[in-house]
Amino acid sequence: MTRDHATLFAFLRNAPFGGRLTKDQVQGVERLIAAWDEHGVDDDRQLAYLLATDFRETGGRMQPVRETFATSGAQAIRRLDAAYASGALKVSKPYWRDGWFGRGDVQVTHKQNYHRMSTALGLDLIANPGLLLDPEISARSIVVGMRQGLFAPGHDLDRYFNATTEDPEGARRIVNGTDKASLIAGYYRNFLDSLIAARKEAAKVVLSGNGRAAAEVTKLPVPSAIVEAAKPDGADLKTDKTAIGGVLAGLGGIGGAAAVLKPVLEGVTNPWALAAFVVVLLAAGLVLTGRRQLKVGGGV
Repeated sequence: MTRDHATLFAFLRNAPFGGRLTKDQVQGVERLIAAWDEHGVDDDRQLAYLLATDFRETGGRMQPVRETFATSGAQAIRRLDAAYASGALKVSKPYWRDGWFGRGDVQVTHKQNYHRMSTALGLDLIANPGLLLDPEISARSIVVGMRQGLFAPGHDLDRYFNATTEDPEGARRIVNGTDKASLIAGYYRNFLDSLIAARKEAAKVVLSGNGRAAAEVTKLPVPSAIVEAAKPDGADLKTDKTAIGGVLAGLGGIGGAAAVLKPVLEGVTNPWALAAFVVVLLAAGLVLTGRRQLKVGGGV
């Protein structure tokens, strides 16, 4: 199942990711594809639908999440309680109050479903439901869950994608009835187009010499524009210190600021956070050097 990485992500950047790709999104897609390939199922339609489902369920993050996208279990419970009290969440029983709120790339809910997934993965998710927030375990859970019909018994990938059937709208029943079925079917087309393009690019070869054996073929290089388009947005400031070095150099005129702030700046890994920090530093520098005065209270 050879796919060209650069081509895959160049296509995905355009759709469904809307022109931007983060490192987490790239790593998430790679993790899901690796978990899928371990099962040896060579059907890009099934893989595309799994990726489309993940895109919807994680809000485009391609990383395991808690239900309501909460940052903690307590926050998830509070948010679900509020939705339940307002009538926005219509369920027969508040399953989340005992800790069985959704977790993972496809959020597993209810104790009986945690038990079912425990059996499928060979893990004790009852004792430690938080394991479904581990990226590798979560990837296994969505692959096994959608292949075996664990989320909705009787509904699995083979039922909707086989030799005679391709039904991306009906396939929503694998996870959640008909909710957003058409929207996810659109994501499915995006992922499928990307996977097909990546396969075609990987298959492009040029004969080495004059009609030599297939074993001696050489891969054609991927165009540099595609390679660039496949890269995640934003520099990794853990390894690329160029931007931080420039900021420190510019601080040279503000007393001993460079020496004081160097360890702080070197802890910044996000380029957008660095930019915001620089704006604050510039404002502080103007004050410290007497080029601006802060006024408190009224007056001009």
